[in-house]
Amino acid sequence: MTRFSELMSGQTLLPIIQAESPKQGVQIAQAMADAGLTLVEVVLRTKESLAALSAIKQEVPQLTVGAGTVIDARILNQALEAGADFIVTPAVSEALLAELASCRVPVLPGVSNTGDILLAYEHGYTELKLFPASLSGGAAFLRAMSSVFQSIRFCPTGGVNQQNMQDYLALNNVFAVGGTWIAPAEWVEQANWQAITTACQQAMTKP
Repeated sequence: MTRFSELMSGQTLLPIIQAESPKQGVQIAQAMADAGLTLVEVVLRTKESLAALSAIKQEVPQLTVGAGTVIDARILNQALEAGADFIVTPAVSEALLAELASCRVPVLPGVSNTGDILLAYEHGYTELKLFPASLSGGAAFLRAMSSVFQSIRFCPTGGVNQQNMQDYLALNNVFAVGGTWIAPAEWVEQANWQAITTACQQAMTKP
């Protein structure tokens, strides 16, 4: 099985798309692709999110497109049927991890504390999402985890932005950061696709 970080091919930003329609999803994804991104996550938080994921796969074929907010077997199956290239969860449980065990695409399980990290590790995962990062101890928490869970690497999301992303990326156990700051709702509502492209380019530029 391909590791999640291998899918990212060195991309240190996991850009999150929340779309109200397939057309909107495609427009956001195209703006991100125009910035040079090759992988995006569509969060399954709206009625049209699955359709948006499928539309992005069709209309912006150069992108690797995954599904986020996967919390149970039903949503997992829907995401895979929609063509998700990877799966991201906001949390872990024994039941969810059991379902993910047979998943045919890479998975990035979400954790928020040491118990979650150990549970995911016991199920074979060494790449995890810290969520919500800012409320779960942030960079200081991840720095502390580096000596306890030495083989585990993280992609923090939730409260990550342009101002603090380098605090996370400077850590040896962080391979990427995720967030929505590069495509806030107001830009999407204003159809300000250039702003999204620019924000993505800034996020990928090393200081």
